[in-house]
Amino acid sequence: MKSFSFPLADVLRACRTHFVATAIFSALLNLLYLAPTLFMLQVYDRVVPTSGHLTLLYLTVVVAFALGTLAALDLVRARLMTLAGLRLDRLLAPVILRRLIASRAGSAQGMRDFDLLRQALSGPTALAILDAPWAPIYVIIAFVVHPAIGALALAGSILLFGLALLNERATKASAKGALESQAAAYAAQDAAARNAEVVRALGMQRAMEARQLDQRSLGLDLAARAQMAGGGYTAVTKFVRLALQSLALALGAWLAIERQISSGAIIASSVLISRALQPVEQIVGAWGVVNQARNALSNILALLDTSGDRPTGTTLPVPNGDVRLEQVMVRSREGQFLLRGVSLSLVPGEILGVLGPSGAGKTTLAKITAGALTPDAGTVRIDQASYADWEPDRLGRLIGYLPQEPSLMAGSVRDNISRFAGSIGDDPGLIDTETVNAAKSAGVHELILRLPHGYDTELGLSGRGLSAGQAQRIALARALYGAPPVLILDEPNSALDGEGEAALANALIDARKRGCAIMIIAHRSGILGIADRLAVLREGQIEKVGPRDKVIAELNAMAGVPKPKAVKP
Repeated sequence: MKSFSFPLADVLRACRTHFVATAIFSALLNLLYLAPTLFMLQVYDRVVPTSGHLTLLYLTVVVAFALGTLAALDLVRARLMTLAGLRLDRLLAPVILRRLIASRAGSAQGMRDFDLLRQALSGPTALAILDAPWAPIYVIIAFVVHPAIGALALAGSILLFGLALLNERATKASAKGALESQAAAYAAQDAAARNAEVVRALGMQRAMEARQLDQRSLGLDLAARAQMAGGGYTAVTKFVRLALQSLALALGAWLAIERQISSGAIIASSVLISRALQPVEQIVGAWGVVNQARNALSNILALLDTSGDRPTGTTLPVPNGDVRLEQVMVRSREGQFLLRGVSLSLVPGEILGVLGPSGAGKTTLAKITAGALTPDAGTVRIDQASYADWEPDRLGRLIGYLPQEPSLMAGSVRDNISRFAGSIGDDPGLIDTETVNAAKSAGVHELILRLPHGYDTELGLSGRGLSAGQAQRIALARALYGAPPVLILDEPNSALDGEGEAALANALIDARKRGCAIMIIAHRSGILGIADRLAVLREGQIEKVGPRDKVIAELNAMAGVPKPKAVKP
């Protein structure tokens, strides 16, 4: 397993006080667990032979106090672990969510992994692990009672430890496969739910149901194998512990008959062996949780190692919007080039239109320019500073990005346009002003006012509750929120009617007038009529770039379209 990534190590250090305190309380608890054993020894060896009523009273008061203290310490220990779990969540959950968003991984499964790990670190399994180091102490005390009793306790501990290792070997592969299969099944369910309307419209309900049930069945089958294997070892472990406890009682009785130990030591021997073996039995019983937590930890470490936070450097001034791509290269997961050696510039106060056939890499180009993707090679700069020099959220607020899919989220129209600025404590009055300004710039203010609750209308996932055109126009307002110096629009008119396309053109002309650098990617050429320059992208490479009229003339010439004849006055 990889060594801990620094965010996880830092968070665990922050929780160190809770864990150290819990370990101390565990030590005190395990010492107090000796109280009933000592009580039995004294009752059988002192009270009964001497009929010492007063001694019995004193012993009872002492053991009652010890057990009361034990219960209080156990309560405090459990609460400390609960507080440790809450602190882990408060410190690490934001980091993991940030990494999941940055890496475009499945956030639902990533947080499931984190919850599994958090529960293992702060639940009964962690307490059993903290109790385990005290098992040798009980074995040593058993040796003090009698070497034979100690040897039995030692042999039993070794046997249970061996069963734990066999349990781990038997369940490791199945548990890991079950976790991966269940993650895939959850992802498929989420995707089907997001596309439920398409699934219904295309008659794919039964097919999707069958596919998801197959994926779910595979995960459940592997989980069942792991549980059955683990359950068998748990049963054997319980049998061995109970058998050893009874054997200790029999051995103690035989030693008492032989006058080698007292009668009180008979019961004490059985209790000591029970305490020595109980933590190991608890760990074997929780081995499924341990396996799941270990797999979850591996996933979290991989996530933290591959998508680290960039350190915050010098705060750069608000840029003019001069964006330059320098020899940018992007590969797909399969290793195919999506962009190869792309160099391009966006000039403040100018609109750049990007043309190209399907699969040319236009959407990838838009994502790279917007900062949504990081290139595999090359650099993207804004006012000469690399995107990597900017804190991601601050850079994002300086770029208005409209993707192919509007990608609206559950929340109000106001929340979506303002990019949920209220969740990070921005001034509500300023949010309202900027939201309305952005909506007016996008020509969508009147449309929003006609919604049931205006700007406070609640939307479902993916903007459910709006038409495709409405969603796209509200997404345009989101891109314009805060008057960013850069606008990147990917197919911004794909779902717009004539009125919407006119509003879009007016919004872009106004943005150009205020000095915004704009990139438009479009299949419908109408919106490109307002472009100052055109770039033609083919197979991930820039084929042509230049003034709009010149590029169109060259494209027409290549296609064999005759030049329009000049009309004589």
